[in-house]
Amino acid sequence: QVQLVESGGGLVQAGGSLRLSCAASGRYVVGWFRQAPGKEREFVASITWNGMTLHADSVQGRFSISRDNVKNTVYLQMNSLKSEDTAVYYCATGRRTTMVSGEYDYWGQGTQVTVSS
Repeated sequence: QVQLVESGGGLVQAGGSLRLSCAASGRYVVGWFRQAPGKEREFVASITWNGMTLHADSVQGRFSISRDNVKNTVYLQMNSLKSEDTAVYYCATGRRTTMVSGEYDYWGQGTQVTVSS
């Protein structure tokens, strides 16, 4: 039984930080994706149950994915935010590490992140 709930989105100024949370039970690979209006959904980061991470080049050094298995929560810490980071952010679970959205099985409903200039 898989249930995903994202939280933590909001409005932040460029250069600021936000931390997104994904309540995700079960031992799955969890990925973060984002989608801006008129653009295709893109991979952001992923993490395995054992903590192995993968980050997209566009967010490397600024974003960091982590998880707390006791709380059944995956986090996306977003620092040095830019206006181009504005998007709806989704968490998803899958069977293995992948950057392809279609290979994930379950999705949350998304949380809006807006970065103002």
